[in-house]
Amino acid sequence: MERMPSTIVLLALGILTLFAAWRGHLSGELVAGGFRGYRPNRQDNPRGFYFYLGIYIVAGTAWTVWGMLIFMGLLRPLPWR
Repeated sequence: MERMPSTIVLLALGILTLFAAWRGHLSGELVAGGFRGYRPNRQDNPRGFYFYLGIYIVAGTAWTVWGMLIFMGLLRPLPWR
């Protein structure tokens, strides 16, 4: 049961990131840039929008796959200290 916290955290991060990417793709605007509140959209800045959309998709997929691999026992759980 030591791998369940790692699995839950990584799956939650991955699913929430993919959900944010999906909602941004539907609305045409993403949240990016940290504290400055930069919000690239398709009309004003299509390169920035698709760049950040790609980052969201790659990061969400990586966290989800990482969590699944820990759940299946193929990777060690995260060291919680």
